[in-house]
Amino acid sequence: MAVPGNFSDEPLSPAGRLFLQPKTEVIIHCIARAKNPIDIDAFKANVKSSLMATHPRFCSLLVRDENGFEHWRRTNLDIDRHVIVFNNQLDKSGKFIDGSENRGFSIGNEEVSGADDDEIAVNQYVADLSVSTPLSTDKPLWEIHLLMAHKCFVFRINHALGDGISLMSMLMASCRKASDEHALPAMVPERTGGNKGDKRRGVFWLLGALLGFLEMTWFTLVFVFEFLVRIFLVSDRKTVISGGDGVELWPRKLATARFLLEDMKEVKKAIPNTTINDVLFGVVSFGLSRYLDHRTPNALHEGLRMTGVAMVNLRSKPGLQELSNLLKDNSEARWGNRFGFILLPVFYEKVGNDPLKYLKRAKAMVDRKKTSLEAYFSYWIGDLAMTLLGSKFASLLNHRLLCNTTFTISNMIGPLEEISMARNPISSLKINTSSLPQAITMHMLSYAGKAEMQILVAKDIIPDPEFLAKCFEDALLEMKMAAIGGQ
Repeated sequence: MAVPGNFSDEPLSPAGRLFLQPKTEVIIHCIARAKNPIDIDAFKANVKSSLMATHPRFCSLLVRDENGFEHWRRTNLDIDRHVIVFNNQLDKSGKFIDGSENRGFSIGNEEVSGADDDEIAVNQYVADLSVSTPLSTDKPLWEIHLLMAHKCFVFRINHALGDGISLMSMLMASCRKASDEHALPAMVPERTGGNKGDKRRGVFWLLGALLGFLEMTWFTLVFVFEFLVRIFLVSDRKTVISGGDGVELWPRKLATARFLLEDMKEVKKAIPNTTINDVLFGVVSFGLSRYLDHRTPNALHEGLRMTGVAMVNLRSKPGLQELSNLLKDNSEARWGNRFGFILLPVFYEKVGNDPLKYLKRAKAMVDRKKTSLEAYFSYWIGDLAMTLLGSKFASLLNHRLLCNTTFTISNMIGPLEEISMARNPISSLKINTSSLPQAITMHMLSYAGKAEMQILVAKDIIPDPEFLAKCFEDALLEMKMAAIGGQ
């Protein structure tokens, strides 16, 4: 509904407008599982006293003026409208059971109890929320569902308010260390650079800098050309895991793949200068090949390409940010949607005797992507399209990119140790988003030595996401054994 303008209204950023278009509206979901029963009053008091209750984005309504332009308008925050309490228990289909108590329950002849079945129920509840369940625009665009019987907090935040880094940093500022209720959670340690004084500013250094610049220029041109071609002309070959236009409206299922960071670090040792992102990309490549072998044995040719869209944080500092830095207008780590896209191709291969070949190929590709400016270009072209052609055209470009690729993936570094929320220790922390045109979206978040990857699928295309999650888990374990055996 159009409203008269107000001098205090703040216009939305280009990325914020993009995430409010019908085809590209995205809601971020964060699932936090507590160890103890939830104290509703304590939790609400924690939210009221946190920066979430005073941050402009969390205290503003979305309004449109007479010309259709979106603005943020400050309003009084009613916590009771944002913290929504559900006392009944969920069944495995993600539906609430009337009159259920906080204990095991039956579905047909099947007894449902324990942490695994509990997680299935919560995952399906969030999967249902991910399809056609927008946030109400008569209040600021966020809410928190308290699933009392499951001891779970489900945060729902429109992507227009900020990206995953911004929102998780905000959440961490509202939490404390589980071991010290007065201390903020430990963030990502600062990177320590090498001794720059040892660099020789001579002919060899200049030659190396020139070669590096030429390499960056070449890879940027190649990958930017591929990016544009992928939007307008080329799409992945259809497989049993492909999505497409309209698939974002199909019913979803949600499963979780669990990894130990120690296992990933063990795999890193197999190849020098390998990162956790390289290992994750290798695991996804290996796991998808395993899954396709199961679904369509002998039906695909070796080397079949499946393209992923990976989100890259464009801030100078990796991982979660200090909230004070995010709130500074002139900070390189400022609040908002500061990420770009890169295309990450994976290739189907028959599962053989060398699990590490997936890691080698993944590292080689990621190293080339790091050399290029593809992620910055994607951010710049999106911003330019929004400014010159409007949000509808920019939304169409983004939608076409997703329709022409197979999956989306992101990886975020979370708290280094266990945290507590309203003095309630958190045992698990996971993140995902609402549905996209792709049949698979994957979001990994590390937490206290573990990493959990949420796998959201269109269930009519991928009916067994739990098996797909196991393919990823088994892929990492095989790579770990190969890495240990090769030492």
